[in-house]
This record gives sequence, structure tokens and C-alpha cells, in this order.
Amino acid sequence: MKYSNRNKAILLLADGTVFYGKSIGIEGTVFGEVCFNTGMTGYQEIFTDPSYFGQIMVASNAHIGNYGTNEEDVEADRVMISGLVCKNFSFNHSRVNSTEGLKEYFEKNNLVTISDVDTRALVSYIRDNGAMNAAISTDGTSLEELKEQLAAVPNMDGLELSSKVSTKEPYFVGNPEAKYKVSALDLGIKKNILRNLVKRDCYVKVFPYNSTYEDLKSFNPDGYFLSNGPGDPAPLTGAQEVAKNILEENQPVFGICLGHQVLALANGIATYKMFNGHRGINHPVRNILTGKGEITSQNHGFAVVREDLEKNPEFELTHEHINDGTVAGMRMKNKNCFSVQYHPEASPGPHDASYLFDQFIENIEKAKN
Repeated sequence: MKYSNRNKAILLLADGTVFYGKSIGIEGTVFGEVCFNTGMTGYQEIFTDPSYFGQIMVASNAHIGNYGTNEEDVEADRVMISGLVCKNFSFNHSRVNSTEGLKEYFEKNNLVTISDVDTRALVSYIRDNGAMNAAISTDGTSLEELKEQLAAVPNMDGLELSSKVSTKEPYFVGNPEAKYKVSALDLGIKKNILRNLVKRDCYVKVFPYNSTYEDLKSFNPDGYFLSNGPGDPAPLTGAQEVAKNILEENQPVFGICLGHQVLALANGIATYKMFNGHRGINHPVRNILTGKGEITSQNHGFAVVREDLEKNPEFELTHEHINDGTVAGMRMKNKNCFSVQYHPEASPGPHDASYLFDQFIENIEKAKN
């Protein structure tokens, strides 16, 4: 392939705005909600994060692909984003432990990618106008046809997507002789969450998103985990019922991202779709309990209504996003339950918040004694 003669490509936003670029060589047309990530590294982990399912990713970093890919740097067994928009796509890579180039990796996953886009202007436009549905096309589909097809794509608000990424059958992770047993509800779980639990001597049984509390309880766990995942938390009524049952029996439970939102909804605390969401590895969070700041990895387009949380006498706000004051963490005053909106497992991102996994283990120990 002559990279200098690449086909023209197009990005169409739902409001009719058009950006032009070039194809990296994979032909097709894809749809999804356009969003951007501000991370400078960790693109492979981002592309394989199940929380991004159904979204077209705009990489704000100017260079993508320059360090290739590695078989270990994945958060799921396949690419989860719908498509990629970037400025400079590197067809050559250089890293000691890389196994293949990003283009070859995308070819295996048939991921449509458009490069040579003015991503600085695009990110600025999304910031001003909000996340919206979009289409990227590299196969010559006309603008008129793209507009018709894009109009039929459902909005993320009200969309249930955990069923698209969750495991179909339960599976085990870790040492069967480990000190603790954890039942994890897979709403779109990341591999590094499981690694963090296993690292803390947990034997984890991962259950499909539509499992019942009785299913999770049958493992006779010491604690429960509600995972991250894509889409709107409101349609996940089954997961909310699981959360209610766990709390009724006052069992230790830890929720991350979508799991955090499910816990809120299970207690009558509303969630809402954000204008842009938080996606990146440098989001500042204040721990209200300690007064300390944390730099965190975040990936979410929905959030918990802070006013609802503060009105609920059974809950307390534990963390807040410093940039906009949104809910970043909460806990129940009389239950063994806490959750955060961000990703303490990082991958990619800083490890400032990894102590939350230790806190989960401490809660399990308290419940056992």
C-alpha cells in the first residue's frame, strides 16, 4: 500500500458538521457516539475497554500507533470502540516489547480508522456542542446516504449495551485456594480490575450481566463487585435488583463506574447523561474524607445526580471531580457499600486510587469478623 495515496475519508456529526481526512486502509462505514480521550499513552487499553463500546473515539494525542501493540496490553479480548479518528497515524512502530503494528492490529479487528483530521478543532467542537452520534466512512459512501443512515442510529441516552460486551457464561479468575472469594457482575469488566482483585488474594467468579442475586450468592462469596461498562445505567433493572439484594443482606460491595451508577439507581438516586463526559487519564479528584487530591483515569458519559445523593440520608459523598464538582465517589453510612465513578485499576493511567481495592478487602475482613 502506498501510504501517500490513501483514500479520502469523512467524519459526519449528527448536527451536519463534516470533517475530512484519510483512510488508513480499512474500508467501511461505522456509526457511534463520538467522544474524545485526552490520554497521551495507553491507546491499546483504551481501544479494548468495554466501556467504550458503541463509541467513535477521537484521540486528542497527535500521534497514534508509534509504539505498536502488545498482546498483554488489552482490557478485553477484542477492540471495543466502533471506530477511530486521529491526527497522525503511525504505520511504523518502535518499542522493545511490541508484537505488531497498530494497523495490523486494526485489520484483525476490522476497525475503520480515519486519520489526518484536525482533531484539535474537532475536540474543541465536541466540547462546545456536546457528545453526539457520528459516522466515519472510508468506502466512498455519499454524504447524503450517510446522513440518512446516521439519522436512524439510536442515541446513547436510554441505550443498554452491557449485553453486548458481558460474558455469556460464568468463569473463574485467580487461585481457588485464595483467602477471599468475590462474585463479580460483569457489565463490561476490564481485565485489570480482575488482576487487582487477584493480586489481593481473591478468587473471583465473574457472572453475566443478567445474572440474579441468587446466582452470585451461590458462589458463597465474601464480597460482591459491580463492574464498569458501556451505555446508560437506567435500563439495567436486573443489575439494580442485584444491588438491592446485596444491600438488604448488608454484604460487602464495591462498584466502579457503571456499577457505581447502578448502586445509586438501586437506592433511588438518579443518573443523567453528561454533556461531554470524562475520558482521560489525568482527571483531578478530591477525596473529601481525607482532603487529599488524586489524579485519576476516567471513562464515563453518565453521572450520579449530586443533589439526589446529598438529599439521601443513607449516603455520603466521598469524592468529587475538581473540575466540575460532579460525584466521583460515595458510600453508605450504615451498609458495607462504597463506589467510585472513576477507574482505580487505571490501565491506562495513574495508580493514585489503587488503595480503593485495599479498602474493599478491609470491608470484607470487617464483615467476616
